This record gives sequence, C-alpha cells and structure tokens, in this order.
Amino acid sequence: MTFTTLDNVDDADLRVAVRAGAAFGDHANLLPIMPAEFEEAQREFPIVFRRGEDGGIRAFVLLGLDRGENLFLDGDRWTTRFVPAIQRRGPFALVRGADGEMVVQVDRDDPRVGAPEGLPLFRDHGGDAPYLEHVRAALMQLAEGAQSERAIHADWEAAGLLRGVTLRIDLGDAGGYEMNDVLTIDQAALAGLSGAPLERLHASGLLRGATMAAASLGNMGRLVELKTIKEGA
Repeated sequence: MTFTTLDNVDDADLRVAVRAGAAFGDHANLLPIMPAEFEEAQREFPIVFRRGEDGGIRAFVLLGLDRGENLFLDGDRWTTRFVPAIQRRGPFALVRGADGEMVVQVDRDDPRVGAPEGLPLFRDHGGDAPYLEHVRAALMQLAEGAQSERAIHADWEAAGLLRGVTLRIDLGDAGGYEMNDVLTIDQAALAGLSGAPLERLHASGLLRGATMAAASLGNMGRLVELKTIKEGA
C-alpha cells in the first residue's frame, strides 16, 4: 500500500472504481460499525458486540455464519442499501496533515485507483465530485466514531444492557452454527431501565442507539434464509 495525499490539481483527472470483493475486505462475516451507523445498519443486519483483548467493546454487523462469508455480496457489489463506512471509504484514508488539518489520502497501489471506468474525484471546475464527498463522509464517520464508541459501549455495559450470549443458529438438515464470545443488547434489561440510568441514557441520546441495536437482532431470520438458499444452491 502506498498512501499519498490527494491533490485537486495533480489528481484532477483521477478516477476510482467502486468495487467490492475479497481483495478489498468485503468477504468478512463480521465488519465493525460505529454507533452513528446503527440507524441504517439495523434495517439490514444483526448488530452484535465483542470485547477486545484490551477490554474495549466494539460493535459489528453480522454478515455471514462462516469465516470469510458475506451473504450480502453478489460478485463485486453489495445487495443491501447500507454498506458499513469501513467499506464505503474504499481505497482512502483520513490523516492529519503537517498543518494540523485532516486530509484525504489514497492508496495508489489499489487496483481501483486509476481504473478507466471509475468515478471522478473532482469536478471539472474544482471542488469535490459526489463520489469524493461520499468518501469524505464515510471517513469522518469513522474518525468521529473512533473517538466515542468505547465510551458509548461502556455506558451501555454500566447500565446492564450488554450481556454475553452464544448465538445458536439451526439450519435444519444443513446443520447448525454456534457463535461464542458475543455480546448483544439485553432486551429485557432495556425494557426494565428506570430511574437515573434511564434518564441519563435518554438525555445523552444513547437510549435510541441501544434500542436500534436490540431491534436489529430481528434480522437473524434473513441471515438464516440467505444461508439456507446458499447451502441449497
């Protein structure tokens, strides 16, 4: 990988293809998401949590049941309306420049960069083209989320909303799966919140996020349906 800063003069004609696939990290059964993505993510995927070796908790969308399996990917395109920001960013990164400002860099070695069929990054008369605006939004969502996600998840845990579970998925004649070391929002604990914890989470806006993460587990049925179709193909 060779990341260098984008320049609207030197890169005025640069195009970048919008492609997905194993080479670009899309073939994963778990992808991290930020709390700001929950509203869109919960319409498509189950949202689960895992505790890292450092004790911090991260949120993920569950995309498949086997390692390296994304049931929402068809060739080089996602079949869903929502794609996690970590993949929407494409071959770009956000870094702090020498003057302290955040700048966008692009991986010049990525095969999507410079593809003739790609989308332009800059408008003919200057300014970001729609694709680069889309990328900037994803990068900012990741940067801002990285600053807040640990504290948000810690607040949910302190309120007793996160519990460890073993996800058991039955595929009938095709067998079944178990996923350990997973945390989910405890719907009973969420419904039973009262007093100061309820007021604090509501005032901070975190109650809504927990509610959306809990509701997302209703998408497990769709995941099982897609897996059953794949196994039967």
